[in-house]
Amino acid sequence: MATLYTHRSENINRTWLLVAVFLAVVVGLGYFLSYTYQSPDILTIAIIFAVIMNITGYWYSDKIALRMAKAVPADEATYPVLNHTVENLAITAGLPKPKVYIIPDNAPNAFATGRDAKHASIAVTQGLLNMMTQTELEGVLAHEMSHIGNRDILLQSMVAVLVGFVAIIGNIFTRSLFFGGVGRRGGNDSEGGNILAIVGIIFIILSPIIATLIQLAISRKREYLADASGALLTRYPEGLATALEKIQAYGAPMKTANNATAHMYISNPFGSRVKNGVAQLFMTHPPTEKRIAALRDME
Repeated sequence: MATLYTHRSENINRTWLLVAVFLAVVVGLGYFLSYTYQSPDILTIAIIFAVIMNITGYWYSDKIALRMAKAVPADEATYPVLNHTVENLAITAGLPKPKVYIIPDNAPNAFATGRDAKHASIAVTQGLLNMMTQTELEGVLAHEMSHIGNRDILLQSMVAVLVGFVAIIGNIFTRSLFFGGVGRRGGNDSEGGNILAIVGIIFIILSPIIATLIQLAISRKREYLADASGALLTRYPEGLATALEKIQAYGAPMKTANNATAHMYISNPFGSRVKNGVAQLFMTHPPTEKRIAALRDME
């Protein structure tokens, strides 16, 4: 059965793989654009940008994610129950207490972020606090604490930053090609060169899709693992199961919902109503009904 630290090393390896893929995608975009415009400076800028964004993603991705969610610190005087619950779960899990934040949103949701357990944060919406009982709140927070213990948080946070920027870069390059003109290489193009330019243009146009695939490649199994680990931490799977039922029943999206950070939340911030058919393949979370069923099978 899964434990709190089951896939820690695996997630560290995935983080380095993500860094490598991001570097490859951005350098690839820069190469094809520099080839099309015959400007080596574009490739140099792309390499420098990729390195800077990887460094930024590692050190500041948690702050970026919290700012995008409009999260504010939850001081102990105003939110004593929330802080004490997080502290008790951290002690049980053998982890440092993460910083606690409140997202001013009525939609019930939560996420964890940070580069490691010593620099972790948990953010919950005001709607989650208003809606959940104590056992349900513990279930949600234990799920997020499991993401911290499993080292999911670094991977999730870097995905939020890097994927978002890949999509932006691809969009900028696409606009530059179509509005700045294509085929500026002059009259010495060979047939092979033209083919390479066409491949580059296709790559640039598809880069936002590549970014989405990177995001979806961060396996949805981690949500099942965090559910199971959280249930083991509280020893009460029904708490998280009923919390997920309430989150799904609410259905409405968060005001701060963002494609780049959607995978970080315990439930889809764009609304938790389950989609059917092919659409399920592109969801950042497994169907809530399956998660609830898996939790109740643990009892």
